[in-house]
Amino acid sequence: MRQYSPDLTPPWKKPKPVPEVPAEPGLVVEEPGTGFCGAVIRCEAGTVTLEDRLGMHRVFPLEPRGFLLEGRAVTLVRPSKASTRPARTASGSVAVPGARARVARAGRIYVEGRHDAELIEQVWGDDLRIEGVVVEYLEGVDDLPSIVSAFSPGPDARLGVLVDHLVPGTKEWRIAESVTSEHALVVGHPYIDIWEAVKPSSVGIAQWPRVPHGQDWKKGVCRALGWPENTGEAWQRILSRVRSYKDLEPELLGRVEELIDFVTASGGA
Repeated sequence: MRQYSPDLTPPWKKPKPVPEVPAEPGLVVEEPGTGFCGAVIRCEAGTVTLEDRLGMHRVFPLEPRGFLLEGRAVTLVRPSKASTRPARTASGSVAVPGARARVARAGRIYVEGRHDAELIEQVWGDDLRIEGVVVEYLEGVDDLPSIVSAFSPGPDARLGVLVDHLVPGTKEWRIAESVTSEHALVVGHPYIDIWEAVKPSSVGIAQWPRVPHGQDWKKGVCRALGWPENTGEAWQRILSRVRSYKDLEPELLGRVEELIDFVTASGGA
């Protein structure tokens, strides 16, 4: 008969028990051995799959005290009723149930106008609050050099700027080039106005009208579509049809994601 030695480890040297936490989809944890931080997307017998904000997947064993939740050690356990698909935010990121907004970073993202800011909030608002990124608007690009100078971008305060209709050789392009630096990134999309970055099919039209040069573009769009020439009401009509990133053109999606990555990169907190 096998003999077992008693555990003579003093109680004060034994590891303290840690809470068991169900590995529900969307739960954000860190694996301390690798430093990998991500949201749970799948939990199977003995393993959990995490996805970081860049979409990278890693599989880890469900071991006692194997993860950090808000900086504290926890033991992840398989949920009693695991979800087959994680919840997603409007931007397509894994949703984090009950996540608190992070204290605002010193870094900022600037956009040209109020409509741009409202569209970004509509689609990326949840992600921006978790990352602690504040979006402000410029009301045009002409004042960008003075704004960047006053902001004084640095390693701990990065600045990202989104510009409408950024075409090489234009005045806006020259201004953007003059303020771009290691800690200030200016990117643009090809559309005359942020309205055009919304897919026509999402708005219920075949295409965005072509407005003759020299005419007010927004009012020209309203006239061509038979809408009242109230651009504020027209914008609310457009914005109400945007439910997720799928309603936006890829040229805008890529630029906004690029700015978020830039201001939240290591050294930009």
